[in-house]
Amino acid sequence: MKYKTQLLTIMISAAAVIPAAAQKNGITDTRNSKYAVINSTPIDAVKWTGGFWGERFGVFSGTSLQSMWATWKSDKGHSYNNFLIAAGEKKGKRHGPPFHDGDMYKWLEAVAAVYAVNKDPQLESIMDSVITLIAKAQRPDGYLHTPVVIAEINKKAVQDEEKENETIGTKVGTSKDGRFGNPLNFEAYNLGHLITAGIIHRRATGKNTLFDCAVKAADCLYDFYMNPSTDALEKGVICPSHYMAITEMYRETGNPKYLELSKQLINIRDSVKNGTDDNQDRIPFRQQYKAMGHSVRANYLYAGVADLYVEDGEAQLKSNLDSIWDDIVYRKMYINGACGALYDGTSPDGTEYKPDLIQKVHQSYGRPYQLPHSTAHNETCANIGNMLLNWRLFQTTADAKYTDLVENCLFNSILCGISLDGTKYFYTNALRATDELPYKLRWPKERVEYISCFCCPPNTLRTLCEAQDYAYSVGKNEIYVNLYGENTLETKLESIGEIAIAQHTDYPWNGNVALTVTKLKGKKDFTLKLRIPAWCANAVIKVNGEQVNTDVASESYASITRQWKKGDVVTLDMPMEAKLIEANPLVEECRGQVAVQRGPVIYCLESNDLNGADIDNIAIPADAQFKPVEVNIAGSRITALETEAVDRSEASWTNTLYREIGKNKKTVKIRLIPYYAWGNRGKSEMTVWMPVEL
Repeated sequence: MKYKTQLLTIMISAAAVIPAAAQKNGITDTRNSKYAVINSTPIDAVKWTGGFWGERFGVFSGTSLQSMWATWKSDKGHSYNNFLIAAGEKKGKRHGPPFHDGDMYKWLEAVAAVYAVNKDPQLESIMDSVITLIAKAQRPDGYLHTPVVIAEINKKAVQDEEKENETIGTKVGTSKDGRFGNPLNFEAYNLGHLITAGIIHRRATGKNTLFDCAVKAADCLYDFYMNPSTDALEKGVICPSHYMAITEMYRETGNPKYLELSKQLINIRDSVKNGTDDNQDRIPFRQQYKAMGHSVRANYLYAGVADLYVEDGEAQLKSNLDSIWDDIVYRKMYINGACGALYDGTSPDGTEYKPDLIQKVHQSYGRPYQLPHSTAHNETCANIGNMLLNWRLFQTTADAKYTDLVENCLFNSILCGISLDGTKYFYTNALRATDELPYKLRWPKERVEYISCFCCPPNTLRTLCEAQDYAYSVGKNEIYVNLYGENTLETKLESIGEIAIAQHTDYPWNGNVALTVTKLKGKKDFTLKLRIPAWCANAVIKVNGEQVNTDVASESYASITRQWKKGDVVTLDMPMEAKLIEANPLVEECRGQVAVQRGPVIYCLESNDLNGADIDNIAIPADAQFKPVEVNIAGSRITALETEAVDRSEASWTNTLYREIGKNKKTVKIRLIPYYAWGNRGKSEMTVWMPVEL
């Protein structure tokens, strides 16, 4: 009765706060956030109409979602089958990692994000069927973790398996009822993704079916974490997707209990005894000023703290985030926005040796400037976490340095996680792949349909299916253009009314962008803010053919304030040329080497394009001239770069570690392709960084 009364109160509170069109909110709804300066556009406001992102969205929406659905229903992907068992639809044992429930929720969020755009009835039907299972499997108190639920079902149903299933129950939790006893069960993480999926589904469809499950899950976490008598409260904070989820639930419902919980989650973390760098709780968060530990858990934590700051404004949290961001971006991030350099690292040990503080950390942030190429871990989920952090910091500042990184991650460290045909995935993302290394790495060097650790594929898919939701933002009488691509924006803005803008461009293959106001009642005064990327110099902006006198500095937003009318055309010309990029000399792996960037895209050299030369012998002349050429890889149109390089091939390096530098150099024609597109033509070697020939 207490729970029903509490839920009724929440529903009444939500109904009083949320407008009728609440499902039209953006992916992060900061309209009422005290410390946000800009907000997302509604979830159905932007549609890719062609060009680069239009092509990719077509693959994601027409192939990837369905391919993963087939994986779920096959013998390879266990999550759907687990929900069938947990819902009582069939009998059996649970399979897969403990975070597998969250994988299904992430995929469901991707389906909802696509449905918001295309209203595909088949996608709606699939969502409805899966949501029915989730609702049946969820406990009345909101708890849902299929390892625990299925263990209980089997324990009750099969007496002769009772002992075995009790053992399973012990593994999935050590508390009295099997819940939240072991942080490595990812229960709160799973519930966090359920909450997020429920919110996105509601905004995309207007339905409350999954949202009701999300509210129950949020209340379950509230009851657990806000109960002072609960033992070992910290034991559910690992990989904190629920930090972001709970704050977004507060935004969706307006119920202050969820903001209270968001604060409590950080306070609990700060009170942990004997914590680890692997979970960022060895020292209180408010004392952390450097990025450390498990990069996925770290980036999710930082994004969750950023969400809390947007609502609560605690200055100390912003101080922590600003310092951590500096540490990531200036010392620990790859050129493509990727994070988590090391397969296995250790906690900080640079100032003094204290053996009791040295801890093993998986997929770890390394020490400053420790950025290996061939052995880079760079889990796609960590790269997504980096993007999520920068998006939230952008919403608090409107600073283009954050949206520059959002774009960098999307193009260069997230898009690489999925094959061009939309059916295969990477878990890790090295910047160099060679057949000559004398050892095997832990994860596949080629993309595969199903990975035993399946967190990255649905996470990659949901992120890319939501890319259009990052394209524009709105401020007070302002429209921000964050991402460039062929699209339409149709929305209604306070003080402006209904407005539609059509964007035409072949970005990222060239830097010419045209934005046309296609709907606007009367003449309206507002500011259009165009992002000038960090890579761009000498941008030119015109309105109706006349050049605009405004600041077009790199890594900023150029503002155009005027009285707009339907039919106005804004053109942005961003000269795009290939550039050689060098790294800070403290990055030892990059000394004497360069990478190639054209526009927002990082390029790589793949063995398929070497005309028989050895990839390890290729050097790029410092004065190399690159010719853009259009090619097709796996059905995708791509701009490649051709140039003359130097082939330093000498005698074989077999049984040779050092030798005098060779003088045998010849010219070879090579072709570079975007890094995200490598590995789509069969097994190959690849490198982003290449020696420079002076």
